[in-house]
Amino acid sequence: MMKKNAFLLIISILFFINCKDDKDCCVFPENITTTINFTHNWNGKEITNQELNELKFTTENGEKISIERLRYLISNLSLVGSNNQFLIDFGENYGSSISVTDISPGTYNLKFTFGLQDKDNKDGEYQLLNSVNFNVPAMLGGGYHYMQFDGKFLNNNDEETGFNFHAIRAVDRTNPNDLKFEDTSFEVDLGSIKIVKNTTIEVKMNVAEWFKNPNTWNLNELNTVLMPNFEAQKMISANGKSVFTLGKIN
Repeated sequence: MMKKNAFLLIISILFFINCKDDKDCCVFPENITTTINFTHNWNGKEITNQELNELKFTTENGEKISIERLRYLISNLSLVGSNNQFLIDFGENYGSSISVTDISPGTYNLKFTFGLQDKDNKDGEYQLLNSVNFNVPAMLGGGYHYMQFDGKFLNNNDEETGFNFHAIRAVDRTNPNDLKFEDTSFEVDLGSIKIVKNTTIEVKMNVAEWFKNPNTWNLNELNTVLMPNFEAQKMISANGKSVFTLGKIN
């Protein structure tokens, strides 16, 4: 009996010593709420949804444009885990603030996918996206939009003309019976961030970049019917890679 008690005493002492060496081993981490806010700007100047339908923004190519609708899809947000989707609707002021409630303080890598990777882009899979008409027609391979960005621009004749800057998975319809696809979603990696209690993270979208880098977009040539345009979709994807940046962390 004495040997057994001595053994238990030694185990207890060792456990206590190890806890002193590792301060967190005896403390359960606190789950906190972290908020990610998506904000929108035009080359650094904040845009509010009160500015919709105004011809007040000038593209890199010199076209004056308005924003009527801007909504887009992100997925695989790293702070939430895999297989998640969030629809951000700037015009309706919906979804631009994402709360993460089951995360512990620490340093994390913040990244997400713009759109849906092919393995997740399954037709009819997501009820929320179905309910807001974010689907891609079957003739283009089905699945979902990555972005719907609509507005007006002044064309070369100074006439107000509509544009539909829609991003989807690129599809080559040269043979309608044998569609060729290219995954034009892309990962946005905003680097390491430190999360403490009640942390708020800003993710900034510079809307002007969609028309700017590396492809200077000419709306007089590419304004509508972009979804079935294989090359246009690859250009949109390339331009999108400079759109998102990390903003303030509070």
